[in-house]
Amino acid sequence: MDAFSVSLANGLHEPGMKRRRMCGIALIFGLFQGLMPLIGWICVHTMVRCFSAFEPFIPWIALGLLAYIGISMIAEAVKGGEEQAPAVGLRGLLIQGLATSIDALSVGFTIADYTLPYAVLAAAIIAFVTFAICLVGVAVGKTAGTKLAGRAGIFGGVILILIGLEILIASFF
Repeated sequence: MDAFSVSLANGLHEPGMKRRRMCGIALIFGLFQGLMPLIGWICVHTMVRCFSAFEPFIPWIALGLLAYIGISMIAEAVKGGEEQAPAVGLRGLLIQGLATSIDALSVGFTIADYTLPYAVLAAAIIAFVTFAICLVGVAVGKTAGTKLAGRAGIFGGVILILIGLEILIASFF
C-alpha cells in the first residue's frame, strides 16, 4: 500500500504523464517489492546476524528517503517548476522504490523455509501484484492531478512525508 500511495503521489504531481512513464514507475516499485523479500531470504540463509542489527533502522531510513523526495516535490511546486519537469527522475524513483520496499526485507524471514524456486515464485507474485496496484495508483493520481492543477505537487509531497511517518509509527507497534 505504501508503493500504491507513492505511485498516487507521482501521478498527482505529473498529470500529463505518458503511459510509458506510468508503466516505468509501476515497474520500479514492482521490482523493488519483489527483490527485497529475496534479499531478506538470502540474508536469513547467509548473514542473519548482520541484518538483525540493521533492522531497527529500517523505518528511519524509509522516513528519511520519503521525506527527502516529498520535500523536493513541495519545493518544486512552490517554485512553480511543476510544469517544466517530470515529478521525479530515475534517481528519485529508485529512492522511492527503496524507501517503500525496505520493510519487505523482513518478508525474507517469513519465507526462510522456502526452497529457492518457491522463494523466487513468491517474489515474482509480489512484484506482479505491486506492479498492477502501482499502475492503478499512478493512473488515479494522474486523473486527480489534472483536477488539482497547481496544488498537486504540494499534495503529492505531503503524501510522501506522511507515508514515511506512517512507516516509522507502525514500527513501534
